[in-house]
Amino acid sequence: MEKNSEHQLRLVGRRHLEVEGVRHVDRFDEHYIMLETDLGVLALKGEGLHITRLNLDQGNLAVEGYFTALEYREEKAARGSLSKMGRGFLQRMLR
Repeated sequence: MEKNSEHQLRLVGRRHLEVEGVRHVDRFDEHYIMLETDLGVLALKGEGLHITRLNLDQGNLAVEGYFTALEYREEKAARGSLSKMGRGFLQRMLR
């Protein structure tokens, strides 16, 4: 599996986003998409978001919708918050 060595974003009019250097899509719904990229975790926020193209072998992703925020997060902090959320959910389910 060959990955792009460069991470790039191309946002057109807050309606169309292309990302290169994508390793994994962790979570997605119409308001939030969380990706692991070559440069760390990237959170996409907006309305009516939907993935129109995803090729992890080439590391490409295209998303359409209305974007309100693009936010990079430190990998450890983002993963830690995900694992804490998962633990809390599991603890509530086991009560």
